[in-house]
Amino acid sequence: MASFTQLPSGNWRVQVRRKKRYVAETFRRRKDGEEWALDMERNIDRSGSPKPRAAVKAKTFGDIIDLHIQDMHEVGRPPRRSKAAVLEALKEDLGSTKLPRLDRERLIEYGRKRAKEGAGPATLVIDMSFIRTLATHAAAIHGIEVSARPPALSSLMP
Repeated sequence: MASFTQLPSGNWRVQVRRKKRYVAETFRRRKDGEEWALDMERNIDRSGSPKPRAAVKAKTFGDIIDLHIQDMHEVGRPPRRSKAAVLEALKEDLGSTKLPRLDRERLIEYGRKRAKEGAGPATLVIDMSFIRTLATHAAAIHGIEVSARPPALSSLMP
């Protein structure tokens, strides 16, 4: 069952909790929210995964990074200097990678490239940690399945 809350702006916040899944969106009209909620409930019942509007738009890893940054701003915690720099570097190197192509082999290739550029083990761990955070956030908040499972550090070093 979806819950509907009218916000001070007049928009409607719609939340769907079903089978331990949670998804929420904001709509101008309640009717739009009702249709969306019904669609999300059906998706969860069929596949176990909600597909919010953001999931439809996210085609590349750069889109996932943009969603993460946008969500951080929405909760009033924009990325600070270090995280912003790492996210920007990831977007530059992996941003154009289509989500289905972002697999373990692609991450190993990326790690080896970074190691050849002079990145040490600690830097590679930070990069892989951010990739994992982005993949987890995309799946948990937006229902976007990203198969990126960071590889072991030993497989990244030449």
